[in-house]
Amino acid sequence: MKYLEGLLPVCAACKRIRCQDGGWQELEAYIADRSDAEFTHGICPDCAERLYPDFNPYKKGAAA
Repeated sequence: MKYLEGLLPVCAACKRIRCQDGGWQELEAYIADRSDAEFTHGICPDCAERLYPDFNPYKKGAAA
């Protein structure tokens, strides 16, 4: 079993993680490289409203 522990330095703006070599890596890639986790993506209700106000599947009465 692989697991992460300790503090992960995360950029407050873009959410990339600083690696030990000083470089920055996307959150998903960092975790996938160091664990057995796999990712899938969706969109939360708050972001759907902000990014797609005319096509928000979470909006009450929206056609699914």
